[in-house]
Amino acid sequence: MAVLTINKLTKSFGGLTAVFDANIEIFSNELVGIIGPNGSGKTTLFNLITGVYVPTFGDITFKTKNGKQKLRGLKPYDICKKGIARTFQNIRLFKDLTVLDNVRIAMHKDVGYGIFTSIIHGRQFNIEEQRIEAESIELLKLLGLDGKRDEIAGSLPYGEQRHLEIARALATKPSVLLLDEPAAGMNPVETDELSALVCNIKERFNLTILLIEHDMSLVMRICERIYVLDYGKIIAKGTPSQIKSDKRVIAAYLGEELTDDREW
Repeated sequence: MAVLTINKLTKSFGGLTAVFDANIEIFSNELVGIIGPNGSGKTTLFNLITGVYVPTFGDITFKTKNGKQKLRGLKPYDICKKGIARTFQNIRLFKDLTVLDNVRIAMHKDVGYGIFTSIIHGRQFNIEEQRIEAESIELLKLLGLDGKRDEIAGSLPYGEQRHLEIARALATKPSVLLLDEPAAGMNPVETDELSALVCNIKERFNLTILLIEHDMSLVMRICERIYVLDYGKIIAKGTPSQIKSDKRVIAAYLGEELTDDREW
């Protein structure tokens, strides 16, 4: 059974249709890629899934512990509570806070104390805050940021800011993680490290991951299935080997026939 089902999803902005009639199924513990040229609707698709935009038409269904639920019309924080987290193409950290505090903030969506207990710093508050700090530090260790927990987030190198954003998303304890161009701006060594990291967290946390990425070598290496968007429409879907030999994909994404397989 699909964890995330997108049915005839369409989003128009005035006379511009950014996503048109998209049908996507994502299954448990899959790592699925979304590729396509700039402006093809990839980030708009993520914004629809996470409640930033309301669809013009169509439905998004998410399988939770309580059964299937429609996401249409829900606020981003409600969708996060249901188990879908994301990172952003443009990094959106709390750059004036410490690395540790960025993760701790995300943990607070599930705190077990109320406002009064937090004001008086009661026993339950102290217990929960100790748990949150310990779990946050463990996430930072996993992302290679434990040694920088007290540094200001905005002072981190670009690649480490990307890692911190993933740590913050994981802190919400999602079952589905959406990564929007996580390798953007990274050099080849950093991209290789990211590839290993994404595969590691997928297995460690039993995650389903939906990935937008322009780095084709990364996509072809780690994704099990791929959907291709062009002008808001899904023009192809399949395994990496099927996608890289699809003439429609080559024409839309690269503009010419691919002759050297290493380019992927």
